[in-house]
Amino acid sequence: MKADVEIDAGTKTFASGLLQELIAALRRARPGDLIAVISNQASLGDDLEIWCRFTHNNLVDTSTDAGSYRWVFRCGVAPAPADADRPIGSRLWLYTNFDCNLRCDYCCVRSSPTAPRRALGLERVRRIALQAAALGVGEIFVTGGEPFLLADLGEILAACAAAAPTTVLTNGTLLAGRRLESFRRLSRERVTLQISLDSPTPERHDCHRGAGTWTRAWKGIERARAEGFRVRLAATVSSDAEADEFRRFLDARQINEADRVIRRVALRGFAEQGVALARADLVPEITITADGVYWHPVGAEDADLLVTPDIFPLAEAFAAVRRAFDRETAHQRRLAAIFNCA
Repeated sequence: MKADVEIDAGTKTFASGLLQELIAALRRARPGDLIAVISNQASLGDDLEIWCRFTHNNLVDTSTDAGSYRWVFRCGVAPAPADADRPIGSRLWLYTNFDCNLRCDYCCVRSSPTAPRRALGLERVRRIALQAAALGVGEIFVTGGEPFLLADLGEILAACAAAAPTTVLTNGTLLAGRRLESFRRLSRERVTLQISLDSPTPERHDCHRGAGTWTRAWKGIERARAEGFRVRLAATVSSDAEADEFRRFLDARQINEADRVIRRVALRGFAEQGVALARADLVPEITITADGVYWHPVGAEDADLLVTPDIFPLAEAFAAVRRAFDRETAHQRRLAAIFNCA
């Protein structure tokens, strides 16, 4: 992960000069800047993590290379998440696959035409859906990769929709032919499409996703609406200015607030710039892939967000996420209590 500031700690520790260097770096930094600390002492990581928690500068990356350790932390807190009070387990994310017909340059899970499929599979989805219904899951989100590459996507979505209202995330370019035929048989009341459209005109969208993709996505939006499905438009943007521009575009087309999603690029996967997010920044949204259960869909192939490799029983996977969240919040409460003065 590229950092804005690099600190070579050498043999320094918090007791022998490193703290002063960190404070000096923070004074020069702007909110959101990334600061890297390099050392040959693995034990420095524990002290650095504790210091980051105290100072609200979240540790976002750790790496090792030939006996050298590198930690990257973000200056300042991340933007407050929307719906932070949503109960854990009320929404469930399923990564049905990781291969995609596009190679978007900021994909948080590195999907592309050459990525291994790593399919969750229909039978496993059916089992998850049955257990999710019993656990009271209120919404299911099906994503990838590009789910419409799967021949059995219609059956996957039918199984999910039987358990809870289901949204399928797609780039919108494959909604035609046999794929459209299988989709037509699904319930309009239980299935929603969330189609990616990153800008009001093709230039920026196509720059990130490939030539001609904006036009194909827009045709997919129109086709889905013509079939009677609810369509949500989702934009991934790099700045507040891009977000405002897209909101004006949606306002002009009278798109309801409930049918618009505008999110910033996350510094994960293929992205070389964006908001650096640590686990502590993210309220858990339970996410299942072929490799296990993850904390949040934005890092559904990253080791720091893996909660457990065991999907079943689903009740225990949900409990594992809740236990991890309880440990995180309890740690934060303990840090706050240290500063009581009376």
